[in-house]
Amino acid sequence: MERSIAKVLAVVVVVVAVTSTMGVSAFVVLPAAASLPASSSSSDVASPLRRDRRLRSTSSSSSSSSTHPTIEVDETTIMPSHSLATSLPNLVYDWRGYKIRYQVSGPRDADRTVLLVHGLFVNSDHWRKALSGLNDLDAAGNSAEEDERKGGVGGGGGGGGGKVKAKKTVRVYALDLLGSGWSSKPNRDDPNARSANGENGRFLDDDTTCYRERSMSAMETSSSKKKKRKRRTSPILENVPLGTSYGGHRLAPKLELRHPLRSPYNFYTWAEQIADFTRDVVLASDDDDVVVERRGDGRVTLVANSIGTMSSLQSMIDEPDLYDGIMIVNPNFRELHSAEVPFSSLVMPFVRYVQSTLRNNGKGLFRSLATPSTVKRILMEPYAVHDVIDDELVTSLLDPLLTNGADDVVFDTLSYSAGPLPEQQLGSDDFPRDRPVWVVYGKDDPWTPSRRVENLGRVCVRPSGGIGENGPVERIVGLDGAGHCPHDEVPDEVNGLILEFLDRLDGL
Repeated sequence: MERSIAKVLAVVVVVVAVTSTMGVSAFVVLPAAASLPASSSSSDVASPLRRDRRLRSTSSSSSSSSTHPTIEVDETTIMPSHSLATSLPNLVYDWRGYKIRYQVSGPRDADRTVLLVHGLFVNSDHWRKALSGLNDLDAAGNSAEEDERKGGVGGGGGGGGGKVKAKKTVRVYALDLLGSGWSSKPNRDDPNARSANGENGRFLDDDTTCYRERSMSAMETSSSKKKKRKRRTSPILENVPLGTSYGGHRLAPKLELRHPLRSPYNFYTWAEQIADFTRDVVLASDDDDVVVERRGDGRVTLVANSIGTMSSLQSMIDEPDLYDGIMIVNPNFRELHSAEVPFSSLVMPFVRYVQSTLRNNGKGLFRSLATPSTVKRILMEPYAVHDVIDDELVTSLLDPLLTNGADDVVFDTLSYSAGPLPEQQLGSDDFPRDRPVWVVYGKDDPWTPSRRVENLGRVCVRPSGGIGENGPVERIVGLDGAGHCPHDEVPDEVNGLILEFLDRLDGL
């Protein structure tokens, strides 16, 4: 994996050097830079002019754009009122002066509540089969069609004779992180974006003030639930236990936590967004802003895919009282993190040069490659099940990537060779010991080393203990025939495991 990324970066540098004014998108280009088509038809190329006007769905024939009104996100971006992928309403949460798009399904008085957190350069539509499917499964993980075929809920018919479990209802939320999907995409240097940055007030060597703490008095006046204050740490951790692709463990001499550009597009910002959304929307009553204990103990279960893992783990570290557990679906170990790059002191200057070149010159190639056929071809790398890569998926992921500011967010995120990593977070003394963690992954994922995933339970070393002592990872499940996105490739298996995890949490 590390060699393949180095190869792709080399290809990118050659492309940039030749074109001078063009760059590359990680989502659209990095996995496929070496296999681009020789030419594209004019109908398949996204016109750069589209980004200079108000944008609607790129699929004019889609039901979301043809049968529903649109919603203005900002002065340059308009989103459909309903999701093409789920047909659910696109709802808006106002957060720190920005618009955050989210979706919700399931009964208001459900037995449990789940919050889904997406991965890199995608959005809440990537959870389309969980938003629509979690309440279509019984407690044994069978779909309604399977139940009918087997003779009843839980598969009790057909000679099994086992105990039939009661069906669990789930309230399911999924949001677009700031800079992703249909959520706002402010420029990183915008004063309000700098103010909203989750890194503010988090590190010992600066005098920035946390957004939340700056308005703490006002918040506590309007809410009976006080917010936890941040604990400042060093921006660079030393001798951090991490895993290896072959299933071993190592000590990273240095792990840089702060975004090198001081961009708001970082895991700490997204962690705070997840926590505030949980408090203000998921746990809020329908009538006011008061948090109510209406489902179980009032806590929410997090389910995160890919780099959504780090944001979700950080949110649990910051505010453990909001959550009862987390299921990780194919964690991402961020091979371009400075702590992950081999011979970092020699390689990182080259990586930073590429990152700078992409930021300054990348928009032209980004636009030319942001096409349905290219996105579909690229998705075939992380997906092991190619049949599920349909037009609905491609359009749902591509449309928001064509909105104003999306390319800047892509290149900002490409430059984020820092931030927390899964083993470091899970092994931290700050991670709550009574919040179970399950890990699910596709065994055919080309981006996530299976041996490193399987070793998460061992390598999460708490500073006060030994390897595997009191680690939060309870269970790791590998899924045959699935790639990096098993929640979309084998949804019944993943949804069934989510329900099983909720059963485990009911026993706490």
